[in-house]
Amino acid sequence: MSIAIVALTLFAALALAVHLASVAVAIRKCRPDPKILEASPDSVSVSIVLPVCGIENYIEDTLRSAFRLDYPRYELIFCASRLDDPAVPLVQRLMADHPWIDARLLTGNERISDNPKLNNVFKGWRETAYPFVAICDSNVLLPRDYIQRLLSKFDPQTGLVCSPPIGCWPDGFFAEVECAMLNNYQARWQCFADAVGFGFAQGKTLFWRKSDLERAGGIRALAAESAEDAACTKIVRNLGLRVQLMEPPVRQPLGFRRAVDVWKRQRRWARLRRASFPLYFSVEIFSGSLPPLAALIAAALLAGLPVFAPALAFLAVWYGAEWLLSVKAGWHRSRWSIATFMLRDLMLPVVYVNAWLGRGFEWRGNDMRAAEGARLS
Repeated sequence: MSIAIVALTLFAALALAVHLASVAVAIRKCRPDPKILEASPDSVSVSIVLPVCGIENYIEDTLRSAFRLDYPRYELIFCASRLDDPAVPLVQRLMADHPWIDARLLTGNERISDNPKLNNVFKGWRETAYPFVAICDSNVLLPRDYIQRLLSKFDPQTGLVCSPPIGCWPDGFFAEVECAMLNNYQARWQCFADAVGFGFAQGKTLFWRKSDLERAGGIRALAAESAEDAACTKIVRNLGLRVQLMEPPVRQPLGFRRAVDVWKRQRRWARLRRASFPLYFSVEIFSGSLPPLAALIAAALLAGLPVFAPALAFLAVWYGAEWLLSVKAGWHRSRWSIATFMLRDLMLPVVYVNAWLGRGFEWRGNDMRAAEGARLS
């Protein structure tokens, strides 16, 4: 047996083993928890900063969830860059509907970076009154015990708790493709990275002990990277602390998505990852099913063996594991799920190559560029 056949077979087997391990970890971390974590009356007070920008799918549901948390003392600080933002009347109505919740809306824009979201959040961070602060995107559904679940992951070695978004309520085939990207790919790998000690931040929820970020330079320090979650990851590691994941993760209602919407979002995230973590990004090309499948087929051809049966068995195990993850985690699944998993894996090399070809991307109508050689190491 030639060295090439052995090497190709071992690579395919190793990739499949890592894939199955990542599925097992994600099942453990993402499995729904039916019980509500209780908060004691003397629990630490928490500030939640929520930037809003325009009307997104299901935004009333997601914003309303922030008013329905089972926690004794928290404040909501909504941030809009303009008073005429379409989301402002909705926020004002929700505040009027829940007068017993400590909530306020801040408008205006102070430019501290090229990141519009960070500029929007800046005023809210300055106004926070409590020692723990969550910066939370407006397009995720917060469980009633959201704060308790964040605090449960904090210990003396933790500098940040975050949550990947789990796509739900998709409308149409390409929204299901986005579920395949968000859930079975990105969230799965983030859970696996967390389990092996390489936890990193994701901006849907960034939960800080306020004093930690202040001693690192305050919220202005997040402007060192094009993506604030990349800056958070580097700041936490520079402090000698670690990033932890909320369990189970928060959910993001998707609604309708076009193919171009999915492409632009994945291209943006890939270019930001490549700019902030080029070494880690360089190995992403091996994260989907195509490289090990190609290796397995090449090994079979070199050995003079049939190709179809081993390739089909490989794909059945690979995508069967992803289907099992969706079942155990309670994620969206349909008759199209296996097809969306496969289309996603076909997209991954294209997105990967495109990320190396440029830095520009669009975010909410803003033309931006992923900064190279960022100031945080």
